[in-house]
Parts: sequence; structure tokens; C-alpha cells
Amino acid sequence: MNPDHLKRLLEAVAAGERSPEEALRDLAELPYADLDFAKLDFHRELRNGLPEAVYAEGKRTEDLKAIARRMTGAHGRVLITRLRLEAAEELLEDHPEAVYHERARILTIGQGEPRPGAITVLAAGTSDLGVAEEAAVCASWFGHEVERCYDVGVAGIHRLLGNLPAIRQADVVVAVAGMDGALPTVVAGLVPAPVVAVPTSVGYGASFGGLAALLTMLNGCAPGIGVVNIDNGYGAAVLASRIARSKSMASP
Repeated sequence: MNPDHLKRLLEAVAAGERSPEEALRDLAELPYADLDFAKLDFHRELRNGLPEAVYAEGKRTEDLKAIARRMTGAHGRVLITRLRLEAAEELLEDHPEAVYHERARILTIGQGEPRPGAITVLAAGTSDLGVAEEAAVCASWFGHEVERCYDVGVAGIHRLLGNLPAIRQADVVVAVAGMDGALPTVVAGLVPAPVVAVPTSVGYGASFGGLAALLTMLNGCAPGIGVVNIDNGYGAAVLASRIARSKSMASP
């Protein structure tokens, strides 16, 4: 349930179109629905503006099907991350309206209402695209306008500079990079928007599975950078969305 659904329900009760008992049944599973193996947080969108996402790794396909049914029943939409193709194919049989974003490993059902704030997602190299697409697909599903600029790493900085006019239009920039992880620092020195930095686990041995990129981003000398965990495209999209929404609420 989101604020619009709750408002319509209360208005229907006030107008006599729904009985208090019917409304109580609709609200009975707030703040969460207990499926025994999972407790689904239906109250989250009311609290912070975005519904709970479903992290698929480690979950059985049958459990994911049950979760998807309940989430779509409550919200009319659901976002499932880190989903294997085989499991996605089974979910698509139950939800033919769903979309599986294979590179991002995300399945979406439904779509959020348009939200203010433009988000640009940068990927340093092609090996970073899985994480970058996770961020881009999530931000788009949240309802934001999303621009993608890929393969713009600092090893060929002319590629980044060639996209700079478009990047400067963003309210928030998500910069995804492995290897040396320098892209967020360079971008933060060139644009006025806050930068959400996402280290990825690509790279040779001394990258330590993304740890080197993470430390580079944490030690970036340009101000205005927030760093999320390694390969956490979803977390980057949530942070970017909150920044974008807070900026719009602060505008006169």
C-alpha cells in the first residue's frame, strides 16, 4: 500500500462507498504480511516512499512466486533483484505482464508513478554494465527520468568529456566503476550534482574483488560523493532517488 492507495481508501470510507469493516480488511496486513518463511513489509512505501524490494539470491523459486503474488496484490507492482534467468522464466509464466531485464538480473511488475529528479547512470567500462543496469533499471522503476552514459571510464577520459553536457543536466549522478575506481572523483570535480559512487568487483588480482575500487572511492578528494557497497546497484538507485526527491521537496 502506498500513500495514494491509503488516501483513496480513507476517502471511500468517508464517502460511504466502503464500510469500515472492508477498510479494516484491506489494512489488516499492515505493517507486514507473515508468510511463515518471509514477513513482507507492506508499510515501507508509506514510511519512506518506496516499496520493499525482493532480493532473490538464496530464495527458492516457489518462495519468490508466493512473495510476488502477495506484493503485487498489495502494491500492484514488485521489484525483484539478483534473479536468475531460470527463476525469471517461471515467474514470467505466472506474471506475463512482467519484464525481465537480463543484464541487470531484475524482474519488474508494474511501474511507479513519475517522480521528480533526473538521474544519470555512468559505467566506466563494459564489464561494469551489470551493476550499472541494476541501478538504472531500479531508478527508472522508481519513476525517475534516467539517462545512461556507458563506457566512459577515465582510461579514455575524452569519452567522459564528450558526454559532459548531458551529464550536467542530471540532478544526481550514479558512477559505477571497478579497476582503479577513479570515475566518481573525476565526475564530482566536473558537475554540480551529488555523485553516488558504486565500486564493482571486476578487475585483476589486486582489485581484491572490488575492495580496491571501494577504498579509492572512499578516499576520493572531490567533495560531494556518497559511496555504497561493492556491486550494490540497487542501493545506489535508492540513495539517488532519495536525494532527487529531497531536492525537489526543498525547491520553492
